Parts: sequence; structure tokens; C-alpha cells
Amino acid sequence: MDAYDKDPAAGQGQVPGPGPDGGAAPEETGASGTGTTGTGANVTGANVTGTTGTGATDGSAVGETVAAPPATAPEPRTGVAALSPRYQIGAVVALAVVAVAVCAHLGLVFLHVAPSNTLTKQHGAAVDEWVFPEFEQNWKLFAPNPLQQNVSVQVRAEVSTADGGIRTTGWYDLSAEDGRAIAGNPLPSHTRQNELRRAWDFFVATHDSEDRPVGLRGSLSETYLRRIALLRLDRNDAAGPGGVVERVQYRSRTTNVAPPSWSGEKVSGRPTVRELPWWSVAAETGGARTEAAGAAGREGGAA
Repeated sequence: MDAYDKDPAAGQGQVPGPGPDGGAAPEETGASGTGTTGTGANVTGANVTGTTGTGATDGSAVGETVAAPPATAPEPRTGVAALSPRYQIGAVVALAVVAVAVCAHLGLVFLHVAPSNTLTKQHGAAVDEWVFPEFEQNWKLFAPNPLQQNVSVQVRAEVSTADGGIRTTGWYDLSAEDGRAIAGNPLPSHTRQNELRRAWDFFVATHDSEDRPVGLRGSLSETYLRRIALLRLDRNDAAGPGGVVERVQYRSRTTNVAPPSWSGEKVSGRPTVRELPWWSVAAETGGARTEAAGAAGREGGAA
């Protein structure tokens, strides 16, 4: 009787005991199990890929299902998508409000610089209220003759000195001072760019050829220029120690910008000077005059 008759389990994929001579059962090396019925030998080497079989590889029973790789986690959401629905709705509403505001602003600025039309005639006051003074535009679409001049505004003062004398300062070029402050500055001051220029345009538009004011706005423009002159003269210390500015005088120097050579246009290169009369600034410097008089009195008393 052979070994299979003694042990029915033999040949069914189970590992047999020692051989008849007491030695270990033979092993097959380098074999790859494929799910076929084994002969009781241990198979080592390649992994078993079958789903049925009776052998074992590296201590693992053949027939075990290979586990699938774990599923990758979804990528986290970013931006607005990461917000809750309530906040997403709020973000959409905020963006819509900003878009409407930007479109309205661009529309009003367009109407401001556009030629006169039905809308500007009916709603010109509302447009001006929105544009002035922060969004002022000093240009017009389709302007037939844009400004082609350089205007330099200058001022000088008549000063009463601490010893009772009167002296006249030299001319201070206010436009040149503003130009030096703006040149090379990536974020120039709105005041430096527009205050003096707009004040002078305001004066010219509200005065006749004899420098007489036309209406209340003309007088208002003179007051505005006087205050600007005092601020600029004080910045330059024009009065000196103990001095008080009594009167100021403006003048402008206008020079035409040379046209391009291909235009054929001819303009005069001679500057035009407009000199205004002297203006008293007693109303604006009343406090400074009183302070100077008091200081002089104190010095006299101490002497």
C-alpha cells in the first residue's frame, strides 16, 4: 500500500509529514502556484496569484483575495467653495454690490467727460455731486481744442518787519514748487496736483479782462487765492522773524506748447504775463498781526 492510501489527506494540498525514510518532504523552489492541486510540497518564491489552490507561499494560504488599494481622499476645497452655503451667498451678494458700484462710477465719470447730451442736461447736477471734488476729470472726450499751454503761477508779498519797516519779497514760483514735489513721486499729493491749478482756473473763469470779479463766485475765488498765498508764503518763511504779510500779489506766466513738426501749426513762443493788483490780507492775518504787536510790546517793556 502506498502513502496516498495511508493518508487520504495527502495530495489534497496539505503538507505531508516526514517521508518514509524520516527525511523532510521535498520542496519545489522557484515555482509559482497557479491554483492547481498541489502534491503536498511547499512552494517558495513568487507570490501566488490564483484564487483557489492547496499550496502555501511564504506562510500565506493560497486562495486569499488580494486587498484593493485604499481610495484616495478628495482634495480639500479652497476659496469661496470652502465656505458654508450661507457665507457663499454673502460673498456673491458682496461681489454683486461692488460690481454695480463700479459700473455706476464709470458711467457717471463717462457722463462727466462726455460732450453735452440729454442725460447730462437732465442729471448734470447729480453727476457733478458725485464727481467733485475727489473724482474730478480735467479733460473732455472729443475736445476740439485741448489745453496746449504751460501756466506758471507766481506770488510775492509786502511784509511789515519787526522794526516797523516795509519790504517786498521776490516772486515765488508756486507752480514750480508743486512740480518739484510731484516729480519722481509715485503717489503724489492730490493737493499738490490740483489745488493751485484749480484755484487759478476758478479765478480766470470768474473775472473779466480787467480782473474784476463777476458775481459772488468771483469774490470767493479771490479769497481762495489769498489763503493759498498765505499758506505758501508761510511755508517758505517769506515774512521772516517777527514779520507779518500785509498784502499779496499774483501773476501768471503763460507759454504755448510747441506743436509737432508735422502739424504745420504756428504759435508764438513769447510768454504772456498777467499781473494782478495787490490784495490786502489784513482779514486773514489779523491774529498774526496782534501776536506780533504783543511780542514787540513785551520786548519793549523788557528793555
